[in-house]
Amino acid sequence: MTFGEQPAYLRVAGDLRQKIVDGSLPPHTRLPSQARIREEYGVSDTVALEARKVLMAEGLVEGRSGSGTYVRERPVPRRVARSGYRPDSGATPFRQEQAEGAARGTWESHSRQVEASGAVAERLGVQPGDRVMCTQYVYRDGGEAMMLSTSWEPLTVTGRTPVMLPEEGPLGGMGVVERMAAIDVVVDNVTEEVGARPGLAEELLLLGGVPGHVVLVIQRTFFASGRPVETADVVVPADRYRIAYHLPVK
Repeated sequence: MTFGEQPAYLRVAGDLRQKIVDGSLPPHTRLPSQARIREEYGVSDTVALEARKVLMAEGLVEGRSGSGTYVRERPVPRRVARSGYRPDSGATPFRQEQAEGAARGTWESHSRQVEASGAVAERLGVQPGDRVMCTQYVYRDGGEAMMLSTSWEPLTVTGRTPVMLPEEGPLGGMGVVERMAAIDVVVDNVTEEVGARPGLAEELLLLGGVPGHVVLVIQRTFFASGRPVETADVVVPADRYRIAYHLPVK
């Protein structure tokens, strides 16, 4: 294969992808069978199968048991707006994670004490095995799960205080900034790092994705005078949402 030449299965996948994009193969249309692809493109069964696998991994088609492979409906991406921490009094958890003023939604959460893993301990500046409060959220927009979040707070900061449980007590459901201020911890900085990876099976089950779908992961950490006081992983389906940042100009 010369430089720049694509393998046959990628050329076939590319042509089928273009037909899906331009509407020649509209949503819910059955993808040509393996035999049809083999005949139409003059390739082997192996090449035809690999081309179909590429389209499935890209989330463009889906298999239906006993029926074949069909073109998936392509969602129009919506925005998840972010603008750092928001100290607005009374902000709900949904609004804390989505800065868009018109955003409205519901959420479910569950908190439990766990031992910090090596990765979480590094992010929080504590020792592996130290006790932290782990809270898992499912955010819904119009009933549809659109975002997951797992946060960790060191119990050396919040333990035995009224804000130890993020969703309970007098400040339950308020933002990190407001909760920390109640125990005289002043949050003065937040960092967010955005990456992408294949979704975990349990994430895709909640978010309505299929194996192979990519998710965006926002790794967020709140700081008070350089000390991490909360860190979280926010997971969003990459095919349905875009991350939009609103950054002030100083």
